[in-house]
Amino acid sequence: MNPLSPPSDPLLLPVRDPRARDLVLDYADMHALVAELVLPGDASMYVMSAMETSRELIRHSYYRYEFATVAVTHSLFALEHVLAERLATNGPLHVLIQRAAGAGLITAGLAAELDRARLLRDKLTQGAESSAAVRPLGAVALVRAVFDAVSLLLRPLSTAEATAADAGGAQPEGGLARLWEDHLRALFPDGFRGVDFDGVDLVLLDADVAGLVHTELKGGLDDSGIAYLWGRIADLDKIVPLINEEYCASYFTKLRTMAQVAAAPYIPTATDHGG
Repeated sequence: MNPLSPPSDPLLLPVRDPRARDLVLDYADMHALVAELVLPGDASMYVMSAMETSRELIRHSYYRYEFATVAVTHSLFALEHVLAERLATNGPLHVLIQRAAGAGLITAGLAAELDRARLLRDKLTQGAESSAAVRPLGAVALVRAVFDAVSLLLRPLSTAEATAADAGGAQPEGGLARLWEDHLRALFPDGFRGVDFDGVDLVLLDADVAGLVHTELKGGLDDSGIAYLWGRIADLDKIVPLINEEYCASYFTKLRTMAQVAAAPYIPTATDHGG
């Protein structure tokens, strides 16, 4: 005999989270919201599971708003796994992203979106953001970046890419050159000239990184240039999470990606971040 008594109250069905009231009319409309998040057919079961779970978390954010933020962080499991396999190396996620961009496996714009997702995860870990940090529409954009990156990374290795991977993830110059060309075409964010964050002037930071990257492309940095570049990367790491305007945050995230790719061949010493 079953000793447990049946519940006295009928099972409650989930109801729409009131914070999702301006998102869609009803739950059925959530299907269209995630329709572009198509799973790659050639991924491993681990990657497929993480990506599918991320997509379904967005769909169910209709009932629990925080699921959208969880979807972004969960998708990074798949991204980190695929990056490590493709580059044949392990390391922090931001390093893997910059190496993939430097090797031309993903675009600078895509790398910047992936780094936005990574920064969100880090801020959640540090308690600097809550689990309601990302709206469902924002989660779709960030998770789509992961889906796009995974699809690109799962393509067969070319000979040049295989050589770079065998060399431990070294970036061909063409990768940095592409990032540099993208930077030259980008407009400095309106309204942010003369602005500083935590004592870091944005215009000077932009000019310093651009000059250092140009020097690296033209012949290579000397020891003082390498140390200064690592110092400017530390400044970017500090100020990017503080920027709350979307284009400006994207601009300086891409600048940081370019700086990290330029610095990747050089191992920082204990004094490189000391200023």
